[in-house]
Amino acid sequence: MVVAAAREIRDGDVVFVGMRLPLIAFRLAKMTHAPRAFGVFENGLVRGTPSAEFLYTMSDTPNVVGAHMCTRLSLAMSLLGRGRIDLGFIGGAEVDRFGNMILTRLPVLQAFRHLLPWPADPEVPSMQRVAVEVVLQAPWGPLRVTTTHLEYYSARQRAAQVERLRELQAEAAAHAQDVRHSRKEGGPFENAARPASGILTADFNFRPDDPLYARLQAPFVDATPRYVDGWEIMHPGAPHAPTLGVFDREQWPEPFACDFIFVTEDLVCRVREVLVNSDTDASDHQPVLLSLD
Repeated sequence: MVVAAAREIRDGDVVFVGMRLPLIAFRLAKMTHAPRAFGVFENGLVRGTPSAEFLYTMSDTPNVVGAHMCTRLSLAMSLLGRGRIDLGFIGGAEVDRFGNMILTRLPVLQAFRHLLPWPADPEVPSMQRVAVEVVLQAPWGPLRVTTTHLEYYSARQRAAQVERLRELQAEAAAHAQDVRHSRKEGGPFENAARPASGILTADFNFRPDDPLYARLQAPFVDATPRYVDGWEIMHPGAPHAPTLGVFDREQWPEPFACDFIFVTEDLVCRVREVLVNSDTDASDHQPVLLSLD
């Protein structure tokens, strides 16, 4: 794992370095193929060379001595938010088997974790759900990608969560109109990209004939671009390929679709392919692939 991480660091990269294995990977890269890489540590330190002594924490004296900069955590985070970091490695502090994750090769400009509504519904089991949103630097400009997993048992909670996803789209569209202020530049209030253009993907726990499927795609009262199902763009009028129960017939005697990829309507012209991989049985759900130009 250390060797694989070190290979990702290129000579001259600015690297966000976490503790333990990421720190070792940074040192290995510096000693081998990336001697000009710079490390930005989560506590605000910037170093061109790893500490020569063992570290228990990022703020240990050996890590401070010889640092190029000793600044604040907020500066390190703002560098991440403004896309000034080439790549980053942090240690795994928590593993959540129900968690959401976005993996990308594109630069990440911003990241958000939104708690979704969880209104009481004591008649059924339920859990708190979240939506993870990142702003990526796509070849044509900033692009939001959001993923989530809506409630399974509670229709009341699922409906509330769909409304919140619509609110987040409207919120992002409003933020896209933010004007630049000279007093914000270079500090924590500096505007970072959060565009209206976005992709939304999830196990939505509803089928195409569910009213929530149509509600999620309903137009907004203003100019906010609405979501459109990528499958309908490429396969208009065709039934959705099933994404659940293809192999697991014990739980799901009849396969159906509940995993969708929606794009905002301004991205419709960029959609080139939407496929469901029906061959793999690695999960009870089938992977869905979206290709954009």
